[in-house]
Amino acid sequence: MNTKDKVLVTGASGFVGSAVVLKLIEAGLSVRALVRGSGPNPNLSNLDVEIFEGDLRDRKSIDRAVEGTRYVFHVAADYRLWAPDPREIFATNVEGTRNVMEAALYAGVERVVHTSSVATLALRPGEVSDESTPMPESKAIGAYKRSKIVAERLVDAMVAERGLPAVIVNPSTPIGPRDVRPTPTGRIILEAAKGRVPAFVDTGLNLVHVDDVASGHLAALHRGKIGERYILGGENVLFSQMLKDIAGIMGRRAPWVRLPWRALVPVAYVAEAVAAATGREPFATLDGVYMARYRMFFASTKAERELSYHSRPYIEGIEDAVRWFRAARYLNFL
Repeated sequence: MNTKDKVLVTGASGFVGSAVVLKLIEAGLSVRALVRGSGPNPNLSNLDVEIFEGDLRDRKSIDRAVEGTRYVFHVAADYRLWAPDPREIFATNVEGTRNVMEAALYAGVERVVHTSSVATLALRPGEVSDESTPMPESKAIGAYKRSKIVAERLVDAMVAERGLPAVIVNPSTPIGPRDVRPTPTGRIILEAAKGRVPAFVDTGLNLVHVDDVASGHLAALHRGKIGERYILGGENVLFSQMLKDIAGIMGRRAPWVRLPWRALVPVAYVAEAVAAATGREPFATLDGVYMARYRMFFASTKAERELSYHSRPYIEGIEDAVRWFRAARYLNFL
């Protein structure tokens, strides 16, 4: 691979996007970072990247961003479990994806890595899910999951019908440093570190270090098969264990009260009502509560076999997240 090859990364200032940018720089590639707006980008400061301002919903700006690039990593997404207007989530995740893929075809890009999500995959109660179980849009909970399913199907169709040279990766739940916003899971880690999560529900997540997800993206570029999807996950962890591990890092007592998921429904209703009035994203959402009914466990066997993908113990992601939150003064009062 020519180290002068230009690579476009959408969502480059975000949590996963910035991790991908760092891996590309380490690999010696020339990175063009698509960002929205001209504000400060702490995850990109002091990095040797070409900053390109654009909006996924503006096809002309995407055409300009893609022009002259050999590879495209479409990482950008509206990762919210609640929005005042759910159409905003669809506009970014679906129409934005369409614009990026159309621009890639028009420019003759050699390879696209599309960042989807395990949200597009159906769960198997009592079992671990994999790439062979796509979820119908009609059964998806919330605008985020539905939008990611529609976007992934769009990419699938463009691969099959128009020869789009795309590989799809499905990260599970990334955790770790540089979660500036933070993401919904990052908010849980942060609140738990502050001792503000007094109880838990019987659910579980597949947790993976964000830097391992980024390495999986590069592996997909090098070794992924066009039209295939690959879960980039880590360890399947009970939510109670995650809270216990965070408490241990912080020197706190772990929460011991277990609540049925239904007990959180009124809490989420109130939180969303307050959010609708204030415009501030709620900590608890109805979609999040309904998803907590299930243990969201996945296997990365296919990526391990075909991409030589591997992930570190999930606790390292928790430790790195807490360390970063503390250094960035999210936990400065502790």
